Amino acid sequence: MTKEDISYYILFANYTHGMALHELLTKAGVCSRIAPAPRSIQKELSCGMSLLVRPEEIEAARACIEQNKAPYHAIVPLAGQIKPRRDQYC
Repeated sequence: MTKEDISYYILFANYTHGMALHELLTKAGVCSRIAPAPRSIQKELSCGMSLLVRPEEIEAARACIEQNKAPYHAIVPLAGQIKPRRDQYC
């Protein structure tokens, strides 16, 4: 498994915190994508929404979070969650 196989999910207690961080990251030039939080990491505090950040962007995302004191629940690295051929049937 390589570093490229890892996806970072930023989890939140509520949707408002997630959207606020998404806006902050966008303004800072950090690429993030709104995604459902994988069930295996949702736990009881997560609202079910997450921001998906690529490995090469995660340190910039952490810096943006710290600089803006943005609320979040956890940053969780997971391998093999994105399956590019999942909707191809031939």
